[in-house]
Amino acid sequence: MLAIERKNAILTKLSIEGKVLVSELSREYGVTEETIRRDLEKLEKEGLAKKTYGGAVKNENFNIDLPFYVRKQTNVESKQYIASVIGSMINDGDYLMLDSSTTALFVVKSIMHKKKITLITNSIEILLELSNKPDWTVISTGGTLKEVGLSLVGYQAERMVSGFHVDMAICSSKGIDSDMGVTDSNERDAEIKKAFFKSAKKKILALDSSKFDITSFIKICDVSDLDMVVTEKRPSGVWLERFRNAGTEVRYEIATGDQG
Repeated sequence: MLAIERKNAILTKLSIEGKVLVSELSREYGVTEETIRRDLEKLEKEGLAKKTYGGAVKNENFNIDLPFYVRKQTNVESKQYIASVIGSMINDGDYLMLDSSTTALFVVKSIMHKKKITLITNSIEILLELSNKPDWTVISTGGTLKEVGLSLVGYQAERMVSGFHVDMAICSSKGIDSDMGVTDSNERDAEIKKAFFKSAKKKILALDSSKFDITSFIKICDVSDLDMVVTEKRPSGVWLERFRNAGTEVRYEIATGDQG
């Protein structure tokens, strides 16, 4: 295993499990403990981990962007459930916008059986996923490549999006808070999501329950700007009241018929 592959594997494990131990990583990857410590030092310098005695813990800073391949492997069941809920609302012939979140990728995977979908996205991963889907119209936003997120961002992408109107835009975020609204970790991601929502008849925020009561760096919109929030489990009574007051529908636990 190359050093970069080992570091990426450690970061993935750290994101899923929350902590790692030097001794265990040394045995798992067949390298010295000193090598592992150097890997953890690099992750700490990149803001992706915090070293502790004998190991490291995940950096809980919500302004940090984890690489796409790491995010794709975290909270998978929650994202798949959210995707199935959103997928059930999409019909043949719909016009969609999807952001570059891993949740959006799961949404695409859940609707591959749909016909004549027109989809606009800034996600490189989604574009690759749909490269063999001739019955769909797939449109890239263009823009500047943001490597860590495998996404296209910038004013070119925003300008392109502004010329379209779609049935629904599906985006995720780093957090949602009753006072600060829906937030993300950097301006470029926030601006393209704003553009998606502005161009959509229905604005859907897809995020798992760990993102509630979290505030990140920059605001995307208010809760009242959203038509719907889709999550994997029932929000608290306080949040259900907030959604009612904001006029925002919330979907969850559809399989059991429990829905707000």
